[in-house]
Amino acid sequence: MPFPISEILLLSLLCNLSLLLPMEVMLSSLTRSSMQLISRAEASKWFEEVVPALANLLLRLPSLLESHYQDADYLFNGVGTGLRLLGSQEAGIVFLGQELVAALLTCAFFCLFPVSDRGSKRLPTINFDNLFEDIYESYSKKQENKIKCIMHYFERICSSMPEGFVSFERKVLLLEQLPLCVSYPEADFWSKSVVSLCPFEVHSSGFIEDQSNGALEVDFANKYLGGGALRSGCLQEEIRFMISPELIAGMLFLPCMEDNEAIEIVGAERFSNYTGYASSFCFSGDHVDKRNVDGFRRCKTRIVAIDALCRAGMRQYKCTYLLREANKAFCGFLDQSNCDHHKSPFQDGGSQGSQCMETDKDTNVVVKDFPMDEAPSTSVEIAMNRGEYINQVIGYSDKKGSWCLDLEDKIGIATGNWGCGAFGGDPELKTMIQWLAASQAARPSVSYYTFGIKSLQNLNQVSQWILSHEWTVGDLWNMLVEYSSRRFNKETNLGFFAWLLPTLFAHDAKMSNLTSTP
Repeated sequence: MPFPISEILLLSLLCNLSLLLPMEVMLSSLTRSSMQLISRAEASKWFEEVVPALANLLLRLPSLLESHYQDADYLFNGVGTGLRLLGSQEAGIVFLGQELVAALLTCAFFCLFPVSDRGSKRLPTINFDNLFEDIYESYSKKQENKIKCIMHYFERICSSMPEGFVSFERKVLLLEQLPLCVSYPEADFWSKSVVSLCPFEVHSSGFIEDQSNGALEVDFANKYLGGGALRSGCLQEEIRFMISPELIAGMLFLPCMEDNEAIEIVGAERFSNYTGYASSFCFSGDHVDKRNVDGFRRCKTRIVAIDALCRAGMRQYKCTYLLREANKAFCGFLDQSNCDHHKSPFQDGGSQGSQCMETDKDTNVVVKDFPMDEAPSTSVEIAMNRGEYINQVIGYSDKKGSWCLDLEDKIGIATGNWGCGAFGGDPELKTMIQWLAASQAARPSVSYYTFGIKSLQNLNQVSQWILSHEWTVGDLWNMLVEYSSRRFNKETNLGFFAWLLPTLFAHDAKMSNLTSTP
């Protein structure tokens, strides 16, 4: 159900009342007696110019919402794109104009959203009170600079409001087996796959968000979208949400992800530059996003949020959790709208047509062929043809399946050490899992950013060795299963790379044997 217009009107009135509070009360969240976060002159300018502009934006919110809902059901010929709660197991998409996003974030800034039932609906934090409370009660450099990113965003949109769109999509791998739908794979799916591994490019320096190839960028997410962005968190996901605050809007209506779900966000503009990480994070000025826009007036920034296994420990080597991680990445990387991407795990698609997957009781996957001139290519084309293929070929609607709205193919994956920091994942294992998932999802390439961690210093050699031996997804999966079984049963304490290529890693193996000798 859409958010009631009457509630939004009430929120706007509440905001106007909040502006009547003494200036000193509002300044107290931005300044402290012993450490000013911004100067008095800067604060005066902010409250004299930016805050009134934000108040005017809130007064426009009812009309923005009215226009939004009038257009929402016609963007894709009846497929719902309006602002609504996208609940668990409910695949669908929400399309928001950047001005509407700005108005919603202004509501969050003034802490106007009701919060009483958000916990029961498994929704993330949305109001900004904790973001400011943490800095007021206990100063930290990272928190000060997170706030500077948010303030900079509001300054930018008040001086020049962006006119594009941002889409928020909940992607779901169905837990039940349905004809012509991609369901949550079992281990046999991966074991028997003969899909070739895609090219793999290693970057020992640089950042995912700086890539310029239009790749799908991985957000190392918490299952609650945004993680600690509006609290004290300052790791990869939280930093991304600070430099691109439009991502925060998804926290309003997207409950936490289950194991078979991912969230893809397209069009979030970047507004800030930064240096550092975690406690050293620092806002370093304005960023002008020069990426092109697509046919839906979205900035060509594609981000997919996938949450890794938390507190991984030794259990990450159990087959159950290997499968969980592979399927989570597969869900995020798969373009479910493109029939060609549903290729069989047992054979590559030919040049005479397209292949889609259909399940049966014995093999789990059956290939169904469609002539080249009958197969849909993207969900946009499907929508423009009044969705005729949705049930006949793909079996997707606004309640099932996924709408990937890119107009181009050949979109690779840009990722890094997913789940390998606070979540405790094994970097070598996670690297290989993401590679096989991207390959199975028919992504043309993986660009991997190691952030200079020591355990991946030989990643390029290992990946090139694997490619030179023409391994398939099934080959890599089966090797990971064998290694993980031995690691879990304490038959080896080597990393996957040293276990796989002992000659290349002879020194590491020798040191490992020395440390394991009583």
